[in-house]
Order: sequence, then structure tokens, then C-alpha cells
Amino acid sequence: MELCALAAFSFWGFHMNRGRFINSLLGLDTPLLVAIFWGTFIAPKAYIPLSIPLRIILQSIIFALAIAALYFSDKSKLAIIFGVFVLIGMILMYTIEE
Repeated sequence: MELCALAAFSFWGFHMNRGRFINSLLGLDTPLLVAIFWGTFIAPKAYIPLSIPLRIILQSIIFALAIAALYFSDKSKLAIIFGVFVLIGMILMYTIEE
């Protein structure tokens, strides 16, 4: 799911219609910044580990932004499908983990 979110951010960035240079910056830097944030705070072996409730909130925000990125890139069906998979995946991840 995390890699799909990064792909969604990249797709959004490259399809912003802001010029080739800005699109390249958004398409490459947005997923990079999200990956750094994820690795620092959210990943299982995060540099700065957070409590589970806070980690769930941050994951939800990242995934919601990725879904919004797909939606605003005119990929609304893909955004809905990804949203359903994220919802199911997070429910399974946090109910099975306990």
C-alpha cells in the first residue's frame, strides 16, 4: 500500500500541468519527501517510533492524501479502489497485529 501511495503522489506530480520543470519537481520530490517522512515516523523500524494510535493517524493522513492525489488527477475510480484496499488493509493490519 505504501508503494502505491508513493506512485499516486508521483503520478499526481507529473500530471499537474504546471510546466515540465515544476511537474518533474513535484513528481519526484513529493514521493521522496513522503518516503522520508514514512521511514522516520511510521515504518515498523522507524527512526523515531510513535505510539500505535499516532501512527494510525499519520498513516491515514498519508493514504488520504494519496487517494486525493489520484482523485484530482482524474483517476477517481482508481482512487476509490485504492481507498477500499487501504481501508481493508489497515483494518486487517491493526486487528491481526494485536
